[in-house]
Amino acid sequence: MTPLLTATGLSKRFGGVRAVSDVSFAIATGEIAAILGPNGAGKTTLFNLLTGFVKADSGEVRFDGKRLTGMNPDRIANLGCVRTFQMCRPFAGLSVIENVMVGCLAPRVRAREMPYSRAMHMLEWVGLPEKASLQTHALPHGDLRRLEIARALATEPRLLLLDEPFAGLGASEVERFAALIRQLQGAQGLTVLIIEHKLRELMKLATRVIVMDFGEIIADGEPADVVLQPQVIAAYIGKVEDANVFTRRTGTRSAIR
Repeated sequence: MTPLLTATGLSKRFGGVRAVSDVSFAIATGEIAAILGPNGAGKTTLFNLLTGFVKADSGEVRFDGKRLTGMNPDRIANLGCVRTFQMCRPFAGLSVIENVMVGCLAPRVRAREMPYSRAMHMLEWVGLPEKASLQTHALPHGDLRRLEIARALATEPRLLLLDEPFAGLGASEVERFAALIRQLQGAQGLTVLIIEHKLRELMKLATRVIVMDFGEIIADGEPADVVLQPQVIAAYIGKVEDANVFTRRTGTRSAIR
């Protein structure tokens, strides 16, 4: 498949800390890919590099053949490379639909459809149309996560980057949220790149997994294969001898003896 996003040799240091080190990978159009790794592995820094919120020390990012390196986040988003954030931060003082209407003002979409009708359509997609007039402080955490996706969808992304979309959600909410991501990918042809810590749920959703540790990629492949690699298990739980604990978490069967 044709790569939609390509990262080549990305590196970033913060003082003496090597957050991302010579990271290279490509995401194909239509993939649901995941970036895994323990806390401090460099996952969110990588997202920040891909979307222009942090400038790389070296390396480059290309989206649909266009060089993103050095671009500001608004320009990157207007090309169709859009992200959500780990912390839900809706615009205070605006209603649910007004939050989504802000995304409808992106140059790539604002001339195609009236902001209100487009925003309502996005809320229907994520299951929040009946809460359109509410203030965002009235939403439970799961609905705030849905609002984050609706705001991103309003810009008509081609690549949607989700930073820990399952954080703070219960098991039933995670299942519904995963179903929504699959629906969006299938119906709208979205390419999706996800950071997540809830391994069992992610293994069911992603078709490909990239694992990071200490700023480097240590594995890349199909979920069932990647989670059985000794270096991945060691990164998560410290020693390969505890493989059975790890595989129970991910819903896979250990191949390590």
